Amino acid sequence: MAKWKDSINLWNHLSIKRTLNLVHLYLGYSWSRWTKIPINAAYPFSLSIEPTTACNLGCPECPSGLKQFTRPTGKIDLSVHQKILNDVKGSVFYINYYFQGEPFLHPQFLDLIAQAKNENIYTATSTNAHFIDATMALKIIDSGLDRLIISIDGLTQETYEQYRVHGKLNKVLSATKHLIDAKKERKSSTPFLIFQFLAVRANEHEIPGVFELGKSFGIDEVRIKTAQLYDFENGNPLLPTNEKYARYQLKKDGTYRLKGNQINACWRMWSGSVLTWDAKVVPCCFDKDATHVLGDASTTDFKSIWRGASYKNFRKALLTDRQNIDICKNCSEGTKVWS
Repeated sequence: MAKWKDSINLWNHLSIKRTLNLVHLYLGYSWSRWTKIPINAAYPFSLSIEPTTACNLGCPECPSGLKQFTRPTGKIDLSVHQKILNDVKGSVFYINYYFQGEPFLHPQFLDLIAQAKNENIYTATSTNAHFIDATMALKIIDSGLDRLIISIDGLTQETYEQYRVHGKLNKVLSATKHLIDAKKERKSSTPFLIFQFLAVRANEHEIPGVFELGKSFGIDEVRIKTAQLYDFENGNPLLPTNEKYARYQLKKDGTYRLKGNQINACWRMWSGSVLTWDAKVVPCCFDKDATHVLGDASTTDFKSIWRGASYKNFRKALLTDRQNIDICKNCSEGTKVWS
């Protein structure tokens, strides 16, 4: 029932204009795949916006937690954020306020949510839940946030901290209880709460238990997420032993490869875009260090960037030979199952 309510809530953010744009968007993508010519007469329906690159944890496969970015650390300005919303509100009806970093380290994070809700946009975010107490939980409910993903990558502190370095499982569980209680107090169906469990070797044995835990708390959904690993070809200590929970498949020669066969197309390059905290537009969430900047939305109209030469050239390269694009080589989007 909760999933149905969430789906209905999402589609309620559509207008006639946004619906027509969505149709044109898909037709343009389909035509581009067929002709190998990057046609795009419409605009994205979704965005990922990075509130901040700051993070309190040190997860081993996260450049934010490991402080390995070449780009600066910072937080998005509210006026820049509103400028972006003004540019995209005719087509965008879904924004994920997450890219790198911990969103709740932005002191005005819930103001970002309020700005988006004023434009009738569905809002989501992902958090390690270390900064949510009873007061903050009520503020989250009152902000109108539609979806909240809670990272819970272990059922004991010993397991949890093997990936969530410097993290405290008790804070995650406490935050979850505060959110459930706040929803009940406000008689609110939002935010739709998701437990997300990143499957790695250290925690894969606890996967059945996370579903039981989610049910006991009253969580709306539990998701198992496969881990993107930077060094996987010769194996990796984080690789699950159960290949079901891995993005990578063991080959006959003992090395690993990404599951499936990539096609020279990617719906993400038509359906959405990613903006860093300083309003740099990058192709997708795999460009974590913003090495493929396509424009600056703080100084340029987003629609101009979306239809500009840099975006067109990137889409053309993707349609021609996706494997030659560095950020695409470790991406599972748009793969076909091996025969």
